[in-house]
Amino acid sequence: MEQVERESMDFDVVIVGAGPAGLSAACRLMQQANQNEQELNVCVVEKGSEVGAHILSGAVFEPSALNELFPDWQERGAPLTTPAVRDELYLLKDAERAQKLPDFLIPKTMHNTGGDLTRYVISAGNLCRWLAEQAEELGVDIFPGFAAQEVLHDEDGTVRGILTGDMGVNAEGQPKDGHMPGMELRARYTLFAEGARGHLGKGLIQRFQLDAGKDPQHYGIGLKELWDVPAERHEPGLVLHGSGWPLDPDAHGGWFLYHTDDQQVVVGLILDLSYQNPYLSPFDEFQRMKHHPLLKQYLEDGHRVAYGARAITKGGLNSLPKMTFPGGLLIGCDAGTLNFAKIKGLHTAMKSGMVAADTVFAAIDEGDEGGRELSTFTDNWQASWAYRELEASRSFGPAIHKYGTVGGGAYNFLDQWLGGKLPNVRDTIPDHAQLKPAAECRKIDYPKPDGKLSFDKPSSVFLSNTNHEEDQPCHLKLTEPELPIRDNLPTYDEPAQRYCPVGVYEVVEDDDGNAQFQINFQNCIHCKTCDIKDPAQNITWVAPEGGGGPNYPNM
Repeated sequence: MEQVERESMDFDVVIVGAGPAGLSAACRLMQQANQNEQELNVCVVEKGSEVGAHILSGAVFEPSALNELFPDWQERGAPLTTPAVRDELYLLKDAERAQKLPDFLIPKTMHNTGGDLTRYVISAGNLCRWLAEQAEELGVDIFPGFAAQEVLHDEDGTVRGILTGDMGVNAEGQPKDGHMPGMELRARYTLFAEGARGHLGKGLIQRFQLDAGKDPQHYGIGLKELWDVPAERHEPGLVLHGSGWPLDPDAHGGWFLYHTDDQQVVVGLILDLSYQNPYLSPFDEFQRMKHHPLLKQYLEDGHRVAYGARAITKGGLNSLPKMTFPGGLLIGCDAGTLNFAKIKGLHTAMKSGMVAADTVFAAIDEGDEGGRELSTFTDNWQASWAYRELEASRSFGPAIHKYGTVGGGAYNFLDQWLGGKLPNVRDTIPDHAQLKPAAECRKIDYPKPDGKLSFDKPSSVFLSNTNHEEDQPCHLKLTEPELPIRDNLPTYDEPAQRYCPVGVYEVVEDDDGNAQFQINFQNCIHCKTCDIKDPAQNITWVAPEGGGGPNYPNM
């Protein structure tokens, strides 16, 4: 493609991603500017067709950061309307039996009721939509439908902003009718808040070696459905968590079922991507899980209205990279601020964005022209309650990986009871390196979906409202196109066929009977699991044309 002349816009701060971290940073920046009567130009770019379209989380929300950001959030109409009123944790022993765990055996971080702070069952997408309204009222420019495609660097490597992706390009990379070149959005400072496994954040971590001396980052995949249920099965504010069946002992994870308002419940499974059996399918584990009598009692006679999946950055403090580099900051789940001990990350992501905003505004207020490495952020972040949360739970995930669900749970219970005095447990094997060869593993015979409680992938993709323009470059890049059939198929029975929760990857036969690796990128819901779990690290997820992907309602 010949050199394209691009327009450029200048801002004080560009924020990539309209999630909790990015929007909290934007709001906090403009609050500071307005209080100090200083003009500030802040822009947020969001690859989804609208704010909230790509947001998916449980979620039981702890409003600690929101209380700081907008103390009057109730008067402002924040979508926190269903307090958590009852909280139960179960171990599913098999397909029929469940054991309720007594409160005194549950790590205190996993309690969602009681104490001084009320927690709420919410839609994270709707929270972000509301935060975007607050940001725009404060004077922030928000551009949905524009994907940040590249980082702009000076010759010395300093980050100077981002380049949005071209619109209207065909599969061969040539302009179509209506082609619109991407724009350069330049800034004094750029905040990257793309969420888990952001492709720009991934590149920045590699370029600036931000993960030097850290454990590899660890991830889970979260699958979620939204259901309308009969009134007699609905208890607003009921919060259920559990683990055990149907997962094998070497696959760690847990399920959740939350009762929201409007006679709806959300049900989901979070599965660690450190699992070993290449025959495991997170989607199918989730579908058969719903047939357990404990969950079935709430879903039976209900109607599934939405489905989605998303990777979760869950390595915690041991895996948290350095978050500063010349010209910018890495915040929220792009860095990995989720507190897995609480199964919560919205509040810590928001706080990281607020600390970033305070740091950036202080620099600009002093006349900073940008491009420096804001090392004061590290001090400010480490002085925050969010960092202390991560510090107190640094062994939570690694202990479960090392000692199993029961043993790790016991370790974490004791560690919290002793105030974090037990030795720090480390987890140094990347998730993609955990897979065993297929010959060493048992095949898993998943039951056929019944269309009432369990469903197939095509109908699930439909409910995610996913759409990509078919005639555009594939955004799932293979470093070696031959590798899936040459290496992954004979060794691992090509696990991409199963770890993808929407059937993007298939092994099909051509007319001559030869196996071919087929990528149905139109189905992609941007979960990033392939980028994380591929054993050869041969798949790279990059942002497709802006506006593509899922469009989650109320998720």
